[in-house]
Amino acid sequence: MQRILVDQTDITKTQVQEIASAPLADGQARMKIRRFALTANNVTYAASGFMIGYWHFFPTGIEGQGIVPVWGFAEVVESTSEVLEVGERLYGFWPMADELVITPQDMGGKTVLDASEHRAKLPVVYNRYTRSTEKPADLEGYQSLLQPLLATSYLLFDWLKDNEFFDAKQIIVGSASSKTGLGLCKFLAELDGRPVRIVGLTSSGNADYVAAQSGADSVVTYDAIETLDKVPSVYVDMSGNADVKRTLHAHLADELRHSSAVGTSHWDQFKAKQELEGVKPQFFFAPSQIEKRRADWGPGEIERQITAGWKRLAADASAWLDLKEHVGLDAVADVYGALATGQANARHGHVVSL
Repeated sequence: MQRILVDQTDITKTQVQEIASAPLADGQARMKIRRFALTANNVTYAASGFMIGYWHFFPTGIEGQGIVPVWGFAEVVESTSEVLEVGERLYGFWPMADELVITPQDMGGKTVLDASEHRAKLPVVYNRYTRSTEKPADLEGYQSLLQPLLATSYLLFDWLKDNEFFDAKQIIVGSASSKTGLGLCKFLAELDGRPVRIVGLTSSGNADYVAAQSGADSVVTYDAIETLDKVPSVYVDMSGNADVKRTLHAHLADELRHSSAVGTSHWDQFKAKQELEGVKPQFFFAPSQIEKRRADWGPGEIERQITAGWKRLAADASAWLDLKEHVGLDAVADVYGALATGQANARHGHVVSL
């Protein structure tokens, strides 16, 4: 099998490694990974691999080398399990590799859990897989790209509503050109009466794109943060850029009602600890909002809403997203490198097929 190793001390460095496939034990299935997406979200997984634990999902056994998780589709090519038969297809969380051995457990309906021992203490939302049938490449590409990102967008949207927007008058979405940021702007823009003003914060190079596609009330560039209205505000930070965060906190000061850290796409400008004016940033962990809503509404309802939400936005994805398909793991280095160094085009949605 082949896998992509990422240097855990410099996440821009990758290498393709070929190793022997692991033999199956009883109750296991070998999944051949067929298609997965590469986005800034995967860079966040690498940048926060130790802090949040993403390196633990697919351990390499090599000190200092990790495997970045990706979202996509895989097919059963060998099975000693009664849960999965050869030829079945699953959507879910995979390693940046061409195969994975899982220990499937039937959870009812279309859901299969990987019950591998090393994943038992990890967030269960990442261990769940959904049975699927093979679909056209573009549809699988859109799902691989958008379902996880827009699910996070929807959960952020739901969390803001759940907290009555922290009594803010404006929501500032950092790195609004990211697919998660764009999705959050779009969900907020759907609200009747616009209870809060939506501000897309982005680079000058992406300002026109965000203005055209996000539905935000206004777009502010990173070099113009001091022009933000000094009114009660929430900052939703997708980038983790320490300088941007410091400037925004200093400008808004006591008007900042909440500061949420979501992603670290600007991982090279991230600082784990900062002395900031105003409220202390808090990390947003999407699985926590899922579990809260399951307790509030019962099993299945938040999943239903997430699915309806991401599909609604994905329906016109071709208007704001250009699908770019790449073939083979050898293509990963350039695409991932562009994402990790901030050189990727915001309109491009990268999908790797194997």
